[in-house]
Amino acid sequence: MHNNLIEIRNLRVAFGEQEVVHGLDLDIRRGECLALVGESGSGKSVTAHSILRLLPGANVSTRGSIRFEGKELVGASDKQLRALRGNRIAMIFQEPMTSLNPLHTVEKQIAEVLAVHKGLGGRAARARVLELLQMVGIQAPAKRLKAYPHQLSGGQRQRVMIAMALANEPDLLIADEPTTALDVTVQQKILELLRDLQARLGMSLLLISHDLNLVRRIAQRVCVMRAGEIVEQAACENLFRFPRHPYSRLLIEAEPSGRPVPAMFEHFLLTVDDLRVWFPLPKPLFRREREYIKAVDGVSFDLLKGKTLGIVGESGSGKSTLGQAILRLVDCEGSVRFGNTQLTLQSQAGMRPLRRQMQVVFQDPFGSLSPRMSVEQIIAEGLLTHNIGTPAEREAAVIRVLGEVGLDPASRHRYPHEFSGGQRQRISIARALVLEPALILLDEPTSALDRTVQKQVIELLRSLQIRHGLTYLFISHDLAVVRALAHDLIVMKNGQVVEQGPARRIFAAPEHPYTRELIAASGLGSEDDAASPRMNAAPA
Repeated sequence: MHNNLIEIRNLRVAFGEQEVVHGLDLDIRRGECLALVGESGSGKSVTAHSILRLLPGANVSTRGSIRFEGKELVGASDKQLRALRGNRIAMIFQEPMTSLNPLHTVEKQIAEVLAVHKGLGGRAARARVLELLQMVGIQAPAKRLKAYPHQLSGGQRQRVMIAMALANEPDLLIADEPTTALDVTVQQKILELLRDLQARLGMSLLLISHDLNLVRRIAQRVCVMRAGEIVEQAACENLFRFPRHPYSRLLIEAEPSGRPVPAMFEHFLLTVDDLRVWFPLPKPLFRREREYIKAVDGVSFDLLKGKTLGIVGESGSGKSTLGQAILRLVDCEGSVRFGNTQLTLQSQAGMRPLRRQMQVVFQDPFGSLSPRMSVEQIIAEGLLTHNIGTPAEREAAVIRVLGEVGLDPASRHRYPHEFSGGQRQRISIARALVLEPALILLDEPTSALDRTVQKQVIELLRSLQIRHGLTYLFISHDLAVVRALAHDLIVMKNGQVVEQGPARRIFAAPEHPYTRELIAASGLGSEDDAASPRMNAAPA
């Protein structure tokens, strides 16, 4: 017991009348990394936020016991909690852009923590800020002191958040989905940083995540949560090799797997040649030549009907711009041939009837659906725009397509907020599918979803591809998902394709160093590893 930093007993948390954490018991030991895993709504973040009483709203009730070094935190005064927050116990949140103050510089935000808890100011505070920025791997930290959050990359912002959390050398660092919004290579660097800092400072780390690949690489012990309860806890490697609870096995088996569907056609649906999207920069006063941001720079490929082309790369590599250029949603140069039609020669009026054949499914299923429209109105909107069918025929089409994506047609009169994230993404797919397109652009369609939901969406996309002969452009930074779906792959960096070819060949033997870096950062093994079971039967 003396080795426990945090001891939680019979924790119950309720929002109004609804209890969301039910009698939870949990210990966090000194110097260990404990991971809380589970799907959205399992109670992971609520449990972690309860430690520092950071749950929002006045209608929250917390019962039970949370002891930090033997001192009770449930019922502690605001003064006692302020002495702990950011000092002995610190927290890194999921989205650094919303957690950092956009009006304050990096130096001011980190120095504020030092001033509140240590009374540091002036040169001493600046020296400590520089030391912290250097510790978390910010390049040229002196040049970043006066930078604002919007002037930093996602990885740099997350490093600043970590620097703020470590300013007072806490005993416990709570990391709430710290890498979800980051590219795989940046995730890998943040993961290595947290692991190194934990070992160097001897602090405890409570990691909240639904990414089991990440958990396996850093945690010493894992607690699996479901519906507000811990259903299993074990040493990390034991849990992954010998999961005992069915839900633990479900999470581990939910890693994207399987092969792309067999090729069905032998003619090209899409041919792209030397496609370029250059955004002009303001012309300097005394310079003759204008400079450009080369978002897409000379991309070429052929795509057979019924196949999936995976487009991968980090943020800013040009993936989404390439997809938008192919659909003529941004101005471009070069050639895009869709079937027998040269898209780059079409006017906007000429493109309108072709858009029925080219549909898009976006990353955020909540942001891409109008909250003021019912599901039926959302799905039927494209039919109305293209003057397809009578009202009765449109309703029949909506009912049919909802059944195809695995949703109850009776739910068509409900609104997006009444559905889960996975169900909303199915609605987005139904909206695209109802027009019977030949090509669907899928722009990070699974990145906002839990792994178990991702697996369901992947299986849905496979079945629809077989049934309708669909062709997919699949944009993602999640290589595990891409490997499960894509026949061919192009790897983009700084607007250019650095490697392309059959996906299976690239995953098995990547040639370009950047491709190898992406695959290594994703924690993916060989193709054989992907097909083999990821766990064994529990020992007798």
